[in-house]
Amino acid sequence: MYQSEFCDVSYNEELNIAFVKWKQFCRGDAYRNPLRYALEIMAHSAGCNYCADTRQGFENEDADTEWVFNTFLPQAAKTTCRKIFFIIDADNALKDELEGQAAEMGKLFEVHYCFGLEEVKQILGH
Repeated sequence: MYQSEFCDVSYNEELNIAFVKWKQFCRGDAYRNPLRYALEIMAHSAGCNYCADTRQGFENEDADTEWVFNTFLPQAAKTTCRKIFFIIDADNALKDELEGQAAEMGKLFEVHYCFGLEEVKQILGH
């Protein structure tokens, strides 16, 4: 498990997902290191998908968004990950940020927006 003041990352064995729970806004390595850890989980767990809980602290920083497009997504595509889930709040306060990333992610993965982990479970058939 990866833990910082900004983000927790764990492997959810039941759902076979790298689960990234954002706690507050961050940038640079504070943003990238949790995603690097998630990539390690996906690389070592066959069929593992990616799930980010964005309800408490996810915003775009241009340099980090570029890193996601140029580094994270290509590396994630080399794993067996095929689905990316974003857990959002009911008001979808991060709609613009997520839509900007989802357009690019949608070229490589199925992208799903959910309101909780129960909805992720349903989509995955659990």
